[in-house]
Amino acid sequence: MRTRRPWSARRIPAALTALVILVAAAAALTDVIAVRAGRPAAAWRRHLAHELATRSVDDVWMVTGSALAAAVGVWLILLALTPGLRRWLPLHSPPGCPRLRALLDRDGAAALLRDAAMRVPGVGTARIRVRRRRIKARADIRFRSPQQVKDDLTAVLGEERDRLVLARAARIVVRVRQRTH
Repeated sequence: MRTRRPWSARRIPAALTALVILVAAAAALTDVIAVRAGRPAAAWRRHLAHELATRSVDDVWMVTGSALAAAVGVWLILLALTPGLRRWLPLHSPPGCPRLRALLDRDGAAALLRDAAMRVPGVGTARIRVRRRRIKARADIRFRSPQQVKDDLTAVLGEERDRLVLARAARIVVRVRQRTH
């Protein structure tokens, strides 16, 4: 079974969308009930109906409003179709427990890999960036041959990556540069 990133709850966008729809539906329903009860329609509804009936389709406000509505709609569809939680990396589930899920923060993984990189002889400073498919390591070398340090760094980072038991083993890209001070 393939381990995947869990889906985000997305509580804030869902709550905001529900609140906007609730307010709009309550206002429209209240006005419709008032009209059915014999009262005149609310001023905002008469004004909106008049504006929509008299403006042309290529009016700037009509185009702007429809573009905004389309952009919000696309954003909401994108939120609904993507898992989210991009800061977290899924870990392998143990063989006997396929439903057990564990996640590792990208910054935490980068810190562990940076500590491992700093243990390599010759590395003065190291910067690690962890992505879903790639781990980028940049190291400044204080002494030793750059090729030797790069080979050692690649091996150490590969071992540390394997210890993290990520669901998808990220490719390691190492860049080194010689520092002369």
